[in-house]
Amino acid sequence: MKKIYFLWLRQIKRYLRSRSRIIGSLGQPLLFLLALGYGFGSVFQKAGEGNYLNFLAPGIIGMSIIFTAIFSGIEIIWDRQFGFLKEMMVAPMSRISIMIGRTLGGATVATAQGLIVLLISLLFGFHPYNWALIIAAVPIMFIVALLFTALGTMIASLLDDMQGFQLIMNFLVMPLFFLSGALFPLQGLPKALSIIAQLDPLSYGIDALRDLLIGISYYGLGLDILILSTVTLVFLFLGSYFFKKIQI
Repeated sequence: MKKIYFLWLRQIKRYLRSRSRIIGSLGQPLLFLLALGYGFGSVFQKAGEGNYLNFLAPGIIGMSIIFTAIFSGIEIIWDRQFGFLKEMMVAPMSRISIMIGRTLGGATVATAQGLIVLLISLLFGFHPYNWALIIAAVPIMFIVALLFTALGTMIASLLDDMQGFQLIMNFLVMPLFFLSGALFPLQGLPKALSIIAQLDPLSYGIDALRDLLIGISYYGLGLDILILSTVTLVFLFLGSYFFKKIQI
Protein backbone atom coordinates (compact mmCIF):
# COMPACT_ATOMS: atom_id res chain seq x y z
CA MET A 1 0.00 0.00 0.00
CA LYS A 2 2.88 2.38 0.75
CA LYS A 3 4.24 1.95 -2.78
CA ILE A 4 0.83 2.69 -4.27
CA TYR A 5 0.58 5.75 -2.03
CA PHE A 6 3.92 7.14 -3.23
CA LEU A 7 2.93 6.71 -6.86
CA TRP A 8 -0.39 8.41 -6.11
CA LEU A 9 1.46 11.22 -4.32
CA ARG A 10 3.80 11.69 -7.30
CA GLN A 11 0.81 12.37 -9.56
CA ILE A 12 -0.63 14.88 -7.10
CA LYS A 13 2.68 16.73 -6.71
CA ARG A 14 3.20 16.91 -10.47
CA TYR A 15 -0.24 18.46 -10.80
CA LEU A 16 0.19 21.00 -7.99
CA ARG A 17 3.62 22.08 -9.23
CA SER A 18 2.36 22.78 -12.75
CA ARG A 19 0.36 26.00 -12.50
CA SER A 20 0.26 26.36 -16.27
CA ARG A 21 -1.41 22.96 -16.49
CA ILE A 22 -4.05 23.91 -13.92
CA ILE A 23 -4.80 27.26 -15.54
CA GLY A 24 -4.63 25.97 -19.11
CA SER A 25 -7.05 23.11 -18.45
CA LEU A 26 -9.66 25.63 -17.27
CA GLY A 27 -9.73 27.51 -20.58
CA GLN A 28 -12.13 25.20 -22.41
CA PRO A 29 -14.64 24.82 -19.53
CA LEU A 30 -14.70 28.61 -19.08
CA LEU A 31 -15.34 29.08 -22.80
CA PHE A 32 -18.24 26.64 -22.78
CA LEU A 33 -19.76 28.16 -19.66
CA LEU A 34 -19.55 31.69 -21.06
CA ALA A 35 -20.35 31.09 -24.72
CA LEU A 36 -23.01 28.43 -24.31
CA GLY A 37 -24.28 29.10 -20.79
CA TYR A 38 -25.08 32.72 -21.52
CA GLY A 39 -25.35 32.49 -25.31
CA PHE A 40 -28.06 29.84 -25.36
CA GLY A 41 -29.60 30.73 -22.01
CA SER A 42 -32.40 32.84 -23.45
CA VAL A 43 -33.20 30.24 -26.13
CA PHE A 44 -33.42 27.52 -23.48
CA GLN A 45 -35.72 29.62 -21.31
CA LYS A 46 -38.00 30.52 -24.23
CA ALA A 47 -38.37 26.82 -24.94
CA GLY A 48 -39.63 26.38 -21.38
CA GLU A 49 -36.66 24.28 -20.28
CA GLY A 50 -35.54 26.52 -17.41
CA ASN A 51 -32.04 27.83 -16.70
CA TYR A 52 -29.56 26.55 -19.30
CA LEU A 53 -26.52 27.40 -17.17
CA ASN A 54 -27.86 25.10 -14.45
CA PHE A 55 -28.42 22.38 -17.05
CA LEU A 56 -25.00 22.92 -18.67
CA ALA A 57 -22.80 23.06 -15.56
CA PRO A 58 -22.86 19.28 -14.73
CA GLY A 59 -21.96 18.55 -18.36
CA ILE A 60 -19.00 20.94 -18.29
CA ILE A 61 -17.84 19.42 -15.00
CA GLY A 62 -17.96 16.02 -16.70
CA MET A 63 -16.05 17.41 -19.68
CA SER A 64 -13.29 18.74 -17.44
CA ILE A 65 -13.01 15.37 -15.70
CA ILE A 66 -12.86 13.25 -18.86
CA PHE A 67 -10.28 15.49 -20.58
CA THR A 68 -8.00 15.55 -17.54
CA ALA A 69 -8.44 11.85 -16.77
CA ILE A 70 -7.99 10.35 -20.19
CA PHE A 71 -5.01 12.54 -21.14
CA SER A 72 -3.21 11.47 -17.96
CA GLY A 73 -2.30 8.36 -19.93
CA ILE A 74 0.20 10.38 -21.93
CA GLU A 75 2.40 10.50 -18.82
CA ILE A 76 3.00 6.77 -19.26
CA ILE A 77 4.43 7.39 -22.74
CA TRP A 78 6.42 10.34 -21.41
CA ASP A 79 7.89 8.25 -18.57
CA ARG A 80 8.68 5.45 -21.01
CA GLN A 81 10.59 7.73 -23.36
CA PHE A 82 12.60 9.34 -20.55
CA GLY A 83 13.37 6.08 -18.76
CA PHE A 84 11.44 6.65 -15.55
CA LEU A 85 8.95 3.89 -16.35
CA LYS A 86 11.81 1.43 -16.76
CA GLU A 87 13.10 2.36 -13.30
CA MET A 88 9.66 1.69 -11.84
CA MET A 89 9.36 -1.60 -13.67
CA VAL A 90 12.62 -2.95 -12.21
CA ALA A 91 11.75 -1.75 -8.70
CA PRO A 92 10.60 -4.40 -6.18
CA MET A 93 6.90 -3.84 -6.80
CA SER A 94 4.35 -5.43 -9.07
CA ARG A 95 3.18 -3.82 -12.30
CA ILE A 96 -0.36 -3.95 -10.96
CA SER A 97 0.69 -1.77 -8.03
CA ILE A 98 2.30 0.70 -10.44
CA MET A 99 -0.85 0.83 -12.56
CA ILE A 100 -3.14 1.23 -9.54
CA GLY A 101 -1.03 4.00 -8.02
CA ARG A 102 -0.84 5.94 -11.27
CA THR A 103 -4.54 5.45 -12.02
CA LEU A 104 -5.66 6.54 -8.56
CA GLY A 105 -3.39 9.58 -8.81
CA GLY A 106 -4.75 10.52 -12.25
CA ALA A 107 -8.33 10.04 -11.05
CA THR A 108 -7.70 12.23 -7.99
CA VAL A 109 -6.26 14.99 -10.17
CA ALA A 110 -9.24 14.78 -12.57
CA THR A 111 -11.67 14.93 -9.64
CA ALA A 112 -9.89 18.01 -8.29
CA GLN A 113 -10.18 19.59 -11.72
CA GLY A 114 -13.90 18.85 -11.73
CA LEU A 115 -14.30 20.47 -8.30
CA ILE A 116 -12.51 23.59 -9.52
CA VAL A 117 -14.91 23.83 -12.48
CA LEU A 118 -17.82 23.33 -10.07
CA LEU A 119 -16.62 26.27 -7.97
CA ILE A 120 -16.23 28.42 -11.08
CA SER A 121 -19.75 27.44 -12.18
CA LEU A 122 -21.07 28.66 -8.83
CA LEU A 123 -19.37 32.02 -9.44
CA PHE A 124 -21.01 32.21 -12.87
CA GLY A 125 -24.48 31.73 -11.41
CA PHE A 126 -24.97 27.97 -11.15
CA HIS A 127 -27.41 27.10 -8.35
CA PRO A 128 -27.63 23.47 -7.09
CA TYR A 129 -31.09 22.58 -5.94
CA ASN A 130 -29.67 20.97 -2.78
CA TRP A 131 -26.31 22.18 -1.51
CA ALA A 132 -25.84 19.14 0.71
CA LEU A 133 -25.83 16.85 -2.34
CA ILE A 134 -22.66 18.50 -3.67
CA ILE A 135 -20.80 16.25 -1.24
CA ALA A 136 -22.57 13.20 -2.69
CA ALA A 137 -21.56 14.31 -6.20
CA VAL A 138 -17.84 14.04 -5.39
CA PRO A 139 -17.78 10.18 -5.38
CA ILE A 140 -19.56 10.23 -8.75
CA MET A 141 -16.89 12.55 -10.09
CA PHE A 142 -14.20 10.19 -8.79
CA ILE A 143 -15.82 7.12 -10.40
CA VAL A 144 -16.02 8.93 -13.76
CA ALA A 145 -12.41 10.05 -13.36
CA LEU A 146 -11.29 6.52 -12.46
CA LEU A 147 -13.10 5.07 -15.47
CA PHE A 148 -11.48 7.36 -18.01
CA THR A 149 -8.06 7.34 -16.34
CA ALA A 150 -8.09 3.55 -16.67
CA LEU A 151 -9.12 3.92 -20.32
CA GLY A 152 -6.27 6.37 -20.94
CA THR A 153 -3.83 4.00 -19.22
CA MET A 154 -5.03 1.09 -21.35
CA ILE A 155 -4.55 2.98 -24.62
CA ALA A 156 -1.19 4.47 -23.55
CA SER A 157 0.04 0.96 -22.70
CA LEU A 158 -0.45 -0.01 -26.34
CA LEU A 159 1.36 3.00 -27.80
CA ASP A 160 4.84 4.47 -27.59
CA ASP A 161 4.26 7.68 -29.56
CA MET A 162 2.86 10.81 -27.89
CA GLN A 163 1.55 12.29 -31.13
CA GLY A 164 -0.31 9.08 -31.93
CA PHE A 165 -1.82 9.03 -28.44
CA GLN A 166 -3.04 12.61 -28.78
CA LEU A 167 -4.64 11.93 -32.15
CA ILE A 168 -6.42 8.82 -30.88
CA MET A 169 -7.59 10.61 -27.74
CA ASN A 170 -8.96 13.57 -29.68
CA PHE A 171 -10.77 11.17 -32.00
CA LEU A 172 -12.20 9.36 -28.97
CA VAL A 173 -12.80 12.11 -26.41
CA MET A 174 -14.76 14.60 -28.52
CA PRO A 175 -17.45 12.09 -29.61
CA LEU A 176 -17.69 10.78 -26.04
CA PHE A 177 -18.30 14.32 -24.81
CA PHE A 178 -20.62 15.64 -27.50
CA LEU A 179 -22.77 12.47 -27.60
CA SER A 180 -23.14 12.21 -23.81
CA GLY A 181 -25.94 14.74 -23.45
CA ALA A 182 -23.60 17.21 -21.78
CA LEU A 183 -24.87 20.04 -23.97
CA PHE A 184 -28.43 18.95 -24.73
CA PRO A 185 -31.25 16.98 -23.06
CA LEU A 186 -31.42 13.26 -23.80
CA GLN A 187 -35.20 13.29 -23.99
CA GLY A 188 -36.69 13.26 -27.47
CA LEU A 189 -33.49 12.41 -29.35
CA PRO A 190 -33.66 10.53 -32.67
CA LYS A 191 -33.51 6.77 -32.09
CA ALA A 192 -30.02 6.32 -33.53
CA LEU A 193 -28.59 9.16 -31.44
CA SER A 194 -30.36 7.88 -28.33
CA ILE A 195 -28.78 4.43 -28.77
CA ILE A 196 -25.32 5.97 -29.20
CA ALA A 197 -25.83 8.03 -26.03
CA GLN A 198 -26.77 4.88 -24.13
CA LEU A 199 -23.49 3.26 -25.22
CA ASP A 200 -21.48 6.27 -24.04
CA PRO A 201 -20.37 5.74 -20.41
CA LEU A 202 -19.98 9.50 -19.91
CA SER A 203 -23.75 9.85 -20.43
CA TYR A 204 -24.37 8.04 -17.15
CA GLY A 205 -21.77 10.11 -15.27
CA ILE A 206 -23.28 13.41 -16.39
CA ASP A 207 -26.80 12.11 -15.77
CA ALA A 208 -25.83 11.16 -12.21
CA LEU A 209 -24.28 14.60 -11.63
CA ARG A 210 -27.44 16.28 -12.95
CA ASP A 211 -29.55 14.13 -10.65
CA LEU A 212 -27.55 15.19 -7.59
CA LEU A 213 -26.90 18.81 -8.52
CA ILE A 214 -30.11 19.97 -10.21
CA GLY A 215 -32.55 17.12 -9.58
CA ILE A 216 -32.95 16.10 -13.25
CA SER A 217 -32.25 12.55 -14.39
CA TYR A 218 -32.96 10.58 -17.57
CA TYR A 219 -31.72 7.10 -16.66
CA GLY A 220 -32.08 7.24 -12.87
CA LEU A 221 -29.30 7.50 -10.28
CA GLY A 222 -29.32 3.77 -9.46
CA LEU A 223 -28.79 2.72 -13.08
CA ASP A 224 -26.17 5.45 -13.55
CA ILE A 225 -24.10 4.18 -10.63
CA LEU A 226 -24.49 0.54 -11.70
CA ILE A 227 -23.33 1.22 -15.28
CA LEU A 228 -20.47 3.47 -14.18
CA SER A 229 -19.21 0.96 -11.61
CA THR A 230 -19.40 -1.95 -14.05
CA VAL A 231 -17.62 -0.13 -16.89
CA THR A 232 -14.99 1.20 -14.47
CA LEU A 233 -14.18 -2.33 -13.28
CA VAL A 234 -13.94 -3.52 -16.88
CA PHE A 235 -11.53 -0.73 -17.85
CA LEU A 236 -9.47 -1.22 -14.69
CA PHE A 237 -9.10 -4.90 -15.58
CA LEU A 238 -8.19 -4.12 -19.20
CA GLY A 239 -5.84 -1.34 -18.13
CA SER A 240 -4.07 -3.68 -15.72
CA TYR A 241 -3.83 -6.42 -18.34
CA PHE A 242 -2.32 -4.22 -21.04
CA PHE A 243 -0.04 -2.41 -18.58
CA LYS A 244 1.46 -5.77 -17.59
CA LYS A 245 2.24 -6.38 -21.28
CA ILE A 246 4.30 -3.20 -21.70
CA GLN A 247 7.71 -3.91 -23.23
CA ILE A 248 10.48 -1.58 -22.02
